[in-house]
Amino acid sequence: MALLATVGVAALLPARGAAADVADAGATGAVALLFFLYGARLSARETLDGLRHWRLHLTVLGCTFLLFPLLGLAARGLVPTLLTPPLYAGLLFLCLVPSTIQSSIAFTSIARGNVPAAICAGSFSSLAGIALTPLLAAALLGADAGGFSPGSLAGIVVQLLLPFLLGQVLRRRIAAFLARHKKVLGLVDRGSILLVVYTAFSAGMAVGIWHQVSLPRLGALLLVEAVLLAVMLLASWYGAGRLGFDRADRIAIQFAGSKKSLAAGLPMASVLFGAQASLAVLPLMLFHQMQLMVCAALARHRARDADRDPERDADGDPERDAGRDPDPAPAPAMPQRAPGHVAEVSPTPQHPAARAR
Repeated sequence: MALLATVGVAALLPARGAAADVADAGATGAVALLFFLYGARLSARETLDGLRHWRLHLTVLGCTFLLFPLLGLAARGLVPTLLTPPLYAGLLFLCLVPSTIQSSIAFTSIARGNVPAAICAGSFSSLAGIALTPLLAAALLGADAGGFSPGSLAGIVVQLLLPFLLGQVLRRRIAAFLARHKKVLGLVDRGSILLVVYTAFSAGMAVGIWHQVSLPRLGALLLVEAVLLAVMLLASWYGAGRLGFDRADRIAIQFAGSKKSLAAGLPMASVLFGAQASLAVLPLMLFHQMQLMVCAALARHRARDADRDPERDADGDPERDAGRDPDPAPAPAMPQRAPGHVAEVSPTPQHPAARAR
């Protein structure tokens, strides 16, 4: 609601002239502060501990930075029938953004999944995205991004990467302060994102963004994004099952591998796209709201399935070990007999020690 309200304020009262310069400077500082706080909060020790589940993390990274971009490239065939070139550039940029952390953890927890794996997977994705998203944008977007150029990578380094690394260096000194003021810093996070949105859409009003996006085009964009989200939810769930992950890990992979981070994507778009950022972030903002609503319903569905039958997968398929004898005690070993020999059945129950073995 705050995002929509910010877009409305930018449409009615856009920053112009000197006010626009002040808003741009404020947004630049807010983005740097945002990534500084990201670096200060991310524990390198927790991240390294999470490397033990490397197959799961590689699967999430593959969904985020391989399968998503491939689907984005395939959507080029929808131009100009359904999408305009600027909207397609924004859709492709959406496919290059890292995964979320907070919502992936929350939905994984609701669905009774592997929460520690979701924490590490989201952290790895965000960390990798600082480098991979600009590099992929330089390789795949090119001139389609309007104001984007490979030279913008220098802006990414100065405005995003250096503050992040500084936060990592100072983490031990300021960790206690951040913990004491967690609520206030949460408002700083949200305020920074809203300021970036206001600045981007104010610039969009100056170039007539709403004259570039008609209602039919907006509806087509929502339809394309709904299909994109459905494909990723299905691919991450059933693909993880084919790779041999259990139910808890599949839930973490599905929620971490199918989402895109608005908090990371908006600041990157403002640096990469410049004056064209308003159209570039529109697909990401719409996708973000859609993924929250769909994944909230899906997480509750997974939780209900777990409550009904803990021994079965969330999609109704038996677990791989469901054919196992429900009695954990192994059957007594039968001695080898000569062919034709009929063994006697002993009425004596097996000794508890043997059952324990």
